[in-house]
Amino acid sequence: MSELVKNPRVMKKAQAELRDNLREKPAVTEDDLCDLKYLKLVVMETLRLHPVVPLLLPRECLQPCKVMGYDIARGTTVLVNVWSINRDPRHWGDDAEEFMPERFEGGAVNFKGMDFEFIPFGAGRRMCPGVAFAEASMELPLAALLYHFDWELPHGMTASELDMAEEVGLTSRRKNDLHLHPILRVNPTA
Repeated sequence: MSELVKNPRVMKKAQAELRDNLREKPAVTEDDLCDLKYLKLVVMETLRLHPVVPLLLPRECLQPCKVMGYDIARGTTVLVNVWSINRDPRHWGDDAEEFMPERFEGGAVNFKGMDFEFIPFGAGRRMCPGVAFAEASMELPLAALLYHFDWELPHGMTASELDMAEEVGLTSRRKNDLHLHPILRVNPTA
């Protein structure tokens, strides 16, 4: 929601997709998610810029290897910095810090663990087993919030004034709560 409020063009595009596809249905269902292509791009871009776990669980190197010119000895504990990989301009271009869901159009990159420039759930056989659950638990509530409501910042605040500071620990999250005013557009009881 933070990135959508900060990028009103993206929010309007996601809401238009939802409202065009659902056509005044009283509620968003899991079956509706299949047709929401742009919403999926928004979730992927959000995970790129704000991975839930910025450092993947530690791994142990099973055999000596060389990574980017560095010798890694057998038995070394390695942490994968997903946050840094997801913002690397070598993979994402000069606009790597920008929120642009369209960068995922065409489906060349996804979070299934095969594209090592984008691994918010890890990769390989130790990849997070809850990817499908996580995907649905992000998409369904976000779809409902965007479908039923328009959102405004409080007290005349502008999108450029929105504090995007994050607090990083084992997981990352907003440092300060996001406060928004909802405006009902599609009544869920209709």
